[in-house]
Amino acid sequence: MTSQTNLHLTEQFLHKLGTGASAEEIAALCVPDLDWNIPGDSGALPWIGHKTGSSAIADFVRDTQNMIQRESLEIHEVLASEQRAIILGHLRSRITATTRLIDSPFAIVLTFSGGRIATFLMLEDSFATSNAARR
Repeated sequence: MTSQTNLHLTEQFLHKLGTGASAEEIAALCVPDLDWNIPGDSGALPWIGHKTGSSAIADFVRDTQNMIQRESLEIHEVLASEQRAIILGHLRSRITATTRLIDSPFAIVLTFSGGRIATFLMLEDSFATSNAARR
């Protein structure tokens, strides 16, 4: 795939996440055997950890809609090549159950296969995320 194609798919992905598209619509942008990884304390929140399958992104969308209140999401830059795209930004989200704030820079690395997202790797301040989620 070209860098322009990957950039377009990444922008579609971000647009759908930002406009409240359904979990199924967002999962449709991914391959069925999506490799999902948000390293961190996998017991803190259900979307943290390494998972396989497009259900991982669908679960992420549903769980975050139910468990966090987004305060801000800033995308600073999206970089794309023929192999991957990298999204750099900053997020502020409040965990509903604890009312604690996650305030973290992040990087998301996507790779692609056949015009769909094949891998999703999100790097964030996992310590702050775990602390916000724990009672």
